[in-house]
Amino acid sequence: QVQLVESAGGLVQAGGSLKLSCAASGLTFSNYVMGWFRQAPGKEREFVAGIAWRGGITNYADSVKGRFTISRDNAKNLVYLQMNSLKPEDTAVYYCAADLKTFTTPHYWGQGTQVTVSE
Repeated sequence: QVQLVESAGGLVQAGGSLKLSCAASGLTFSNYVMGWFRQAPGKEREFVAGIAWRGGITNYADSVKGRFTISRDNAKNLVYLQMNSLKPEDTAVYYCAADLKTFTTPHYWGQGTQVTVSE
């Protein structure tokens, strides 16, 4: 059974930083493309960042480019999202996701973790 478990999010002031992690189990981690998505109140879930199997290819939403960094550790079955220069509009529930092929329509999802950025 595939499980994706995000670390606790939190409350951070605008301009601050936060690092999320996601622990994967029940799958051969290095075979999966990993991604982070988010859903703000009243909005649809949106793609944030993705990373290919060995980490050589990454992709970011325009809204987070230059501020967020996705990375992975295949030895530990972990994927990370380093978030810098946070803005109130980054407030959302953040989800880890996994798929064999694509960043954009992943098959497996974590339960989500709340990130709140205050003014």
